[in-house]
Amino acid sequence: MQRAERPTSRRSFVSQVAEALRAQIEAGFYAPGDKLPTEPALIDRFGFSRTVVREAIAALRADGLVESRQGAGVFVIGSKPADEGLKLFTDETDKISDIIEELELRIGIEVEAAGLAAARSSPAQEAEIQAQVDKFADLVAEGRPTDEADFQFHMAIATATNNARFKAFLEHVGRRMIPRVKFKTVMGGIDPLPSRDQPILEEHREIAEAIIARDPEKAREAMRRHLVTGIKRYRSLMIRRSAPNHEKGD
Repeated sequence: MQRAERPTSRRSFVSQVAEALRAQIEAGFYAPGDKLPTEPALIDRFGFSRTVVREAIAALRADGLVESRQGAGVFVIGSKPADEGLKLFTDETDKISDIIEELELRIGIEVEAAGLAAARSSPAQEAEIQAQVDKFADLVAEGRPTDEADFQFHMAIATATNNARFKAFLEHVGRRMIPRVKFKTVMGGIDPLPSRDQPILEEHREIAEAIIARDPEKAREAMRRHLVTGIKRYRSLMIRRSAPNHEKGD
């Protein structure tokens, strides 16, 4: 039996479902041509009625993001073009200067996110931040790639701000906000910097500890150090690449 919802509540629920799916489409979780989960699956996922889910899909269809195919389901047909200011994150690049500029922009956003997370996070959100640190540590110990765990750590902090705009921003930017992900894409999968997983793990631990200790200023400073250290790593690489003997392989 479907639950009854007041019109005002239903509009709010429709917006929640539509925005969640829109963010995933724009972040690339669903690419053009992909089929969205079935209606029952979306009802189970969000916990809202069939009416809410159908109205959310209708909103996405009106925005030109999805289309319904008779007897087949709902399919993604594209996403709205990213604003020019966000393309600098999603476009591929082999310029170290681009990555440095992106890290500088992230400082302005994620330093404050860390502070807000320390002030506002729930116990469950703090547990998720710590879980991402632990997952990163396990991957390091196993010698496995840590790119996804790195991204999810920053997403957990954005979620813990309890300001949906922070989370939406990182979801929109996507995994290429992690410099090595973006840089390796245009370097044939080769990371030009030596392994830095262990230092990054320690930086993540410091940020998490400050958030869990509910110390906003310490959390902000730890996040700032983390991102500034990233800038220093890429600046050192830029200097090496521009050295006179670089082309000779020295």
